[in-house]
Amino acid sequence: METIRNPAVAGQFYDSRKNELEENIKNCFLDKRGPGELPVIQKGSKKITGIIVPHAGYIYSGAIAAHSYNQICKNGFAETFIILGPNHTGIGSEIAVMTNGKWKTPIGEIPINKEIAEQINKDIIIKDENAHKYEHSIEIQLPFLQFCANKKEFDFVPISMTLQDYESSKKVGDILNEVINKSNKKIIIIASTDFSHVGFNYSTMPPAGMNVNEYAKKQDMHAIKEIVDMQPKRLVQTVQNKNITMCGYGPVTSMLTASIKLGSKTSELLKYGTSYDVHPSNSCVGYAAAMIY
Repeated sequence: METIRNPAVAGQFYDSRKNELEENIKNCFLDKRGPGELPVIQKGSKKITGIIVPHAGYIYSGAIAAHSYNQICKNGFAETFIILGPNHTGIGSEIAVMTNGKWKTPIGEIPINKEIAEQINKDIIIKDENAHKYEHSIEIQLPFLQFCANKKEFDFVPISMTLQDYESSKKVGDILNEVINKSNKKIIIIASTDFSHVGFNYSTMPPAGMNVNEYAKKQDMHAIKEIVDMQPKRLVQTVQNKNITMCGYGPVTSMLTASIKLGSKTSELLKYGTSYDVHPSNSCVGYAAAMIY
């Protein structure tokens, strides 16, 4: 019997009704913080190996994410997406891949690429469905991909990461490089992360006299510099040394490691924003969209 992973956060982070969800995503692309155009799959010249996207509620981070999804459409989309996300729940194996079945969203079902997932299931990457059951960081990306695909078929592989130290993240990146190099499919790695979590809700307060959004941006630009400079090891060191509350630095490190080995030379920040832009309050989360090619 085929495994169906039902949505865990439909109706919370995004709309649970198909038509409304598609309209929400459309508005993310056309939002003043978004790319200002709807995605169309084209044959562009950039060989994108990875993107960075946020995973908050669409009202807060969807317009930022739309920049990355717009670029993968402009440059040919992909047949398979490997989606790396942090494990917020703490359930399951520390680095977990799901190797078969389909994930369901209000728009439809997306199959896991079993062949690629089973190749990834080695060393520290453990086969474990439980780690994915309630986690939102990967799920949030799927309706965007379905909207962009516009009936074009694609599949994916989900990898959830609790362990995010440099050595573990590098090992994941090395495995992804090996698997992608052996495949004749067009594969893009998606690293799902939010950046700084600042303010009352997160018990991380800015210095006296500085707003939460100003502090979030100041902190995040330290991490983004290492991403743009394509320095995965320094990214981990910077996040740890400066206490940057970026929840998915491990997935970004893994994606950068693999992208560099796959021949990418450029990492481009597409858009930065915060939840404060949408809802000013005493708490704030940073978001960034980037592409590596």
